[in-house]
Amino acid sequence: MKNKKLIVAVLVVAGLAAAYLAFDLGRFLNLEFLKSSQRSFQAFYEAHPLTTVAAFFILYVLVSASSLPGAAVMTLAGGALFGLTLGTLVVSFASALGATLAFLAARYFMHDWIRQHFRRQFETIDEGIARGGRFYLLTLRLVPIFPFFIVNLLMGLTKMRTGTYYWVSQLGMLPGTIVYVNAGTQLAQIESLRDILSPAILGSFVLLGLFPLIAQQAIQFFRKRKIYRGWHKPARFDCNMLVIGAGSGGLVAAYIAAAVKAKVILVEAGKMGGDCLNTGCVPSKALIRSARFVQQAKDAQSLGIGKADLEFDFAQVMERVSRVIKTVEPHDSVERYTKLGVEVVQAKAKLVSPWEVEAGGRRIAARAIVIAAGARPFVPPIPGLDDVGYVTSDTLWSIRTLPKRLVVLGGGPIGCELAQAFARFGSQVIQVERSERLLGKEDPDIAAFVQRALEQDGVTVHTGREAVRCERAGETRRLYVKHVGAGQAGAAREETIEFDLLLCALGRAARTEGYGLEELGIPLSKNKTIETDAYLQTLYPNIFACGDVAGPYQFTHTAAHQAWFAVVNGLFGGFKRFRADYSVVPWCTFTSPEVARVGLSEDEAKAREIDYEVTRYDVADLDRAIAEEAAYGFVKVLTEPGKDKILGVAIVAEHAGELLAEYVLAMKHGIGLNKILGTIHVYPTMAEANKHAAGEWRRAHAPQRLLGWVERYHAWRRGPAPEAVVRLQEKA
Repeated sequence: MKNKKLIVAVLVVAGLAAAYLAFDLGRFLNLEFLKSSQRSFQAFYEAHPLTTVAAFFILYVLVSASSLPGAAVMTLAGGALFGLTLGTLVVSFASALGATLAFLAARYFMHDWIRQHFRRQFETIDEGIARGGRFYLLTLRLVPIFPFFIVNLLMGLTKMRTGTYYWVSQLGMLPGTIVYVNAGTQLAQIESLRDILSPAILGSFVLLGLFPLIAQQAIQFFRKRKIYRGWHKPARFDCNMLVIGAGSGGLVAAYIAAAVKAKVILVEAGKMGGDCLNTGCVPSKALIRSARFVQQAKDAQSLGIGKADLEFDFAQVMERVSRVIKTVEPHDSVERYTKLGVEVVQAKAKLVSPWEVEAGGRRIAARAIVIAAGARPFVPPIPGLDDVGYVTSDTLWSIRTLPKRLVVLGGGPIGCELAQAFARFGSQVIQVERSERLLGKEDPDIAAFVQRALEQDGVTVHTGREAVRCERAGETRRLYVKHVGAGQAGAAREETIEFDLLLCALGRAARTEGYGLEELGIPLSKNKTIETDAYLQTLYPNIFACGDVAGPYQFTHTAAHQAWFAVVNGLFGGFKRFRADYSVVPWCTFTSPEVARVGLSEDEAKAREIDYEVTRYDVADLDRAIAEEAAYGFVKVLTEPGKDKILGVAIVAEHAGELLAEYVLAMKHGIGLNKILGTIHVYPTMAEANKHAAGEWRRAHAPQRLLGWVERYHAWRRGPAPEAVVRLQEKA
C-alpha cells in the first residue's frame, strides 16, 4: 500500500510535467505573456469581476498545490489586475491554501515510504519540529531564496499539524506577497523578475527571516526572567556545580565536573554509591553468583561427575554479599572523591532557591545543580501488607535465614532474578505477575523462554494474577490473588498463597519528595519523574536531573550516560549544548539464561509500524555452548528489509550481556551484519554466536540467480560430462 501511494504520486507528477512540456504551458506563466495580455485581462475583469477573482484564485491554488513554476508571475498578475489591497488578499489566501494542499499531498503519498527508509533521521527532525517547528517554518517562509514548493514537500514529511502549517505559511509568506503584488501594480516598469528582488530587498528579507530566531531567543530570555522572578541570584557562588545524590549518576557527574577543573560539591544523605552498590546491582549479582554455583553442583552429572556433595549456610552466603559490597565500596568512597577534588557533604540536601542548597547546616550557592536522587522500590497499597510484613530489593539484604516459602510480587527483571536465585537455594518460590507474561518489555518468545527456565529451577509462576489482600493469623501469612479481568466472578474464586516471606519487586519510583522540588515548583512528568527537556534541564535552566529520578530508563549505565550531558550542559551550555542521546540503549536481565537487548523489539517495531526482518540463530548449535552444557537460547536480530542494517537485537543465552556488546558497538557506529560476518571471532567462544547469526542473515539473502550462473561456470570449467565424452568418441 505504501509503495502504491508513492508510485501514484510519481505518475501524477510525471504526468503534470509531461503536460506542462507537451502543451508548452510555460508560455502562459511568464512575464512577457502577462505584459502582452494585461489589457485583455483587465477588460475581462472589469466586465466579470467576481468570475475573474474566483478563476484566478482557483488557478493560483492549483499552480501552487502542484508545485508548478509560475506562482511569482501569477502574484504579479494579482497586483496588476486587482490592485494592492485586493490582490494581496486573494494571493495571500490562495498561496497558503495551495501550499497546504501540497503539504498534505506529500504527507499522503510520500510520508510512509520516506519515513520507513529514513526513520532515525526523521525521529530527530520530529523532535526539532515539536520544540520549535513554527519558528523554523516562519523563517523559511520569510526568506524567498528558499523555494516554497520544496518547503511544502519537506514539511509534509514531518509531524507538524496541518492547521499550524497553514497559519504559519499564511503569516510568513505575507511580506513577500505584498512586495510582489505591489510590483505587479507597476507591471509596465518591470523588465525581469530580478527587478523585483534587488540585493537590498533580498537582504531585508534575510534579516526578516532571522527575526523568528531572534524572537525565539528573546522569548527564552524573557521566559528565564519570568521563571527566576522573585528569586535572588547570589553575587558569588561557592561552587560551579553542586550534585545531589551519590549514586551512579551523581558520582559520574561529580567525577566529570572535577575532571574539567570545576569546583564541585557532592551532597549525599545516605551511603556513597547509592542503590546500585548497596542494595541493587552489586549485592544482587553477588547473590546470583552463589545461587548459580549451587545449581551447578546440582547439575554435576551433566558434566560427567557422578555426585557433588554440597552444604551451604545461607547466612554465610549473605555475609559474602556484604563482603563484596565492602570490596567495591572504596571505588565510590568519600576518600576517593575527595582526592579527585570533589568536596563531599554527607547530609540531607534541600533546595532553597534555584541556585542554593541547604546541607549540613550550610547554605551552598552553585551556578549549576544536578539532581541525581535516584529511586526507591515501589510498594503497592495492598490491604494487610504491613500486617504480614514484607521486604524490598532495598531491605532484602539484612535477612540471614533462607525463607522456606517465598512469594515474589512482580515479574520484571528484579523479580525474575531474585525468584530464580532463591529457588536455586531451595526456597519454595511463587512468583505473581499481573500481566499475562513475565518481562513485559521483552518479546513474547523471550519471556516464555525465561519463564520455562525459572520453572525448571522450581519457581511456580502465576501470570495474569492480581494481589488483592494479605492476612495474618498467628504465624501463618496468606496472600489472596485473583485473575486479572475476571470481574466479580473472579473475585469470588480467589486463590490463597501461604508464605513465610513476601518480596515486593514491582519496579522503582523516582525520589522526588523531601528536597525542595515542590517549593521551587519544579514539575514532574506523567511517569512521576522530574520533567526535563532534551538537554536534561528542569524548569530552571541551571538545574539539571539525571538517572532514575529523571528517567526514561532506570539503569546504572544510562544514569552515567545522562550524567555526562547534564554536566557538560551545566558547565558549558552557554557555548554549546548537547541533547541526551538514547538511540542505542542496551540492558540485561541477569537470570539464567540472561536476557540482553538493544534497539527495537518485535513488539515495538509493530507498534511503530516499522518494517523489519528477523534473523535467528539457535545457540544449541554453538560448539562452546555445547562444551559448557549451555546449549540453549538464541540470538534474534532485527534488520531493515533486504539490508544488513541492525534495528534491534535480543539475546537469551548464558553470558548474553557480554555477547550484546558487539551489537551495541555496531548499532552505535552504523556497522551492519556483513561486517560482523567478516570479523574473525576466537574459536571456540560464545561470541561466535554473533558471527553465526550474521551468517544466517547472509544465507537468507544469498543471490540465488548469480549462484546459479556460478554453478554453471564451475561445471563448464570441469569439462564435459563423461557420457558426453563417450558420445563424442562414438561420433569420431
